[in-house]
Amino acid sequence: MKNVGAEAAVAPVGVPQPLEWKFSQVFGERTAGEEVQEVDIISAIEFDRTGDHLATGDRGGRVVLFERTDTRDHVGHQRDLEKMDYPINRHPEFRYKTEFQSHEPEFDYLKSLEIEEKINKIRWCQSANGALFLLSTNDKTIKFWKVQEKKVKKLCDLNVDSAKAMGNGPIVGSSISTSSKQHIANGGCTNNDFSFPPMGFPSLHLPVVTSHETNLMARCRRIYAHAHDYHINSISNNSDGETFISADDLRINLWNLEISNQSFNIVDVKPANMEDLTEVITSAEFHPTHCNMLAYSSSKGSIRLIDLRQSALCDTHSKLFEEQEAPGSRSFFTEIIASISDIKFAKDGRHILSRDYMTLKLWDINMDSGPVATFQVHEYLRPKLCDLYENDSIFDKFECCLSGDGLRVATGSYSNQFRVFGCSEGSTEATTLEASKNPMRKQSQTSSRPLRSLGSLSGVVRRVKGADNSGVDANGNTFDFTTKLLHLAWHPTENSLACAASNSLYMYYA
Repeated sequence: MKNVGAEAAVAPVGVPQPLEWKFSQVFGERTAGEEVQEVDIISAIEFDRTGDHLATGDRGGRVVLFERTDTRDHVGHQRDLEKMDYPINRHPEFRYKTEFQSHEPEFDYLKSLEIEEKINKIRWCQSANGALFLLSTNDKTIKFWKVQEKKVKKLCDLNVDSAKAMGNGPIVGSSISTSSKQHIANGGCTNNDFSFPPMGFPSLHLPVVTSHETNLMARCRRIYAHAHDYHINSISNNSDGETFISADDLRINLWNLEISNQSFNIVDVKPANMEDLTEVITSAEFHPTHCNMLAYSSSKGSIRLIDLRQSALCDTHSKLFEEQEAPGSRSFFTEIIASISDIKFAKDGRHILSRDYMTLKLWDINMDSGPVATFQVHEYLRPKLCDLYENDSIFDKFECCLSGDGLRVATGSYSNQFRVFGCSEGSTEATTLEASKNPMRKQSQTSSRPLRSLGSLSGVVRRVKGADNSGVDANGNTFDFTTKLLHLAWHPTENSLACAASNSLYMYYA
């Protein structure tokens, strides 16, 4: 009988090696000195569940779809390569598929409020019958879109040869004499001496309808409107495939995809007196597998996990995740930089990744005493918080994402840079990349305390990684706060990242 324990002790699980990121593609690359139009700036990015499609939204209310091409082109050769035992070295490649105008600028006459067309979030829904479905939202209105290939039908094999036709009159070269007939304006004759042959005309036949080409058509199936008094910051699909949530500053609503004129308010943090308001909702997301669970973050740096089975209105949370601030560290900026701008569930639903202004935090939903890992992103900016407050950069909302295997996390920064951290136990991976064709890499591997074992229940040992106090970017230059990488997405099954730098979409692989 084998000693399993002894074998496990001899061969411990190794720490994943840091990834070598390479440039893959860029869409909408700017030329030197080119001025970017405000409406072209990308404001949302989302991969679908398979990773074969990518959607972006911009400030002009447009949604642009990209489709993967490398898998389709290599399907026939994959089995042959496997037989020859050759490695298949290819990376995800995408091409432009289509685009459509999702939202238009509106004006709320009751509140004298302009509603801009900017796309805040995009979420893919389950595809069916070869059609793609997705949700897009601006500040007030959510729309459900269906994108499908439609065949363009044309009439062919007509009886009349257009090259020989003359107006609406008789055919030129016809065997019927027309010299003695008087014609009226619409091509008819004043006399009726023409006789139809008993056997008809054998050359006459029915025209044929043919489909020569296909066009992609985007059709708005439903509009979910008039349910939010404040700006929508999040939408999230449920794993049941039938419902989704939308969240604004004070409320979260539950919708059925098939019903656009009714929603259920499941979270309401609005106080009776608005002067008593202390925090707002900043982000919300459904659990990836449990259709009754969702999480939402707040401007005070806390994350609440709620269970829809508890009550119709989820005023109370099942769990609260927050990190206690160190004594004596409170300042004027404490609450501002603690505000969580984005949360994401890991694919397995066990962990939640949150992004505040200074850090990324990884939480275990079974442990609410504190984060299991903290990754320093903007620690070097702490001495500059006053300047950042003056130019409003301190209110920038950076998104975050996790890899499909849960081993790494990523988020954006200034100077069009983004950072990738390894979050497995013992990993010291902390990589800085710039959104360009030649990403300059800078790794900061600092002495890190070991990550708390997820099964351990004694004490709270947290890891702080990637601390960088230099105040300069990867090229040794001061950070440019006007160029910021707010939006990025990780491919669901491969190590591939899509990043938005202004109006350009950059893609990298490892």
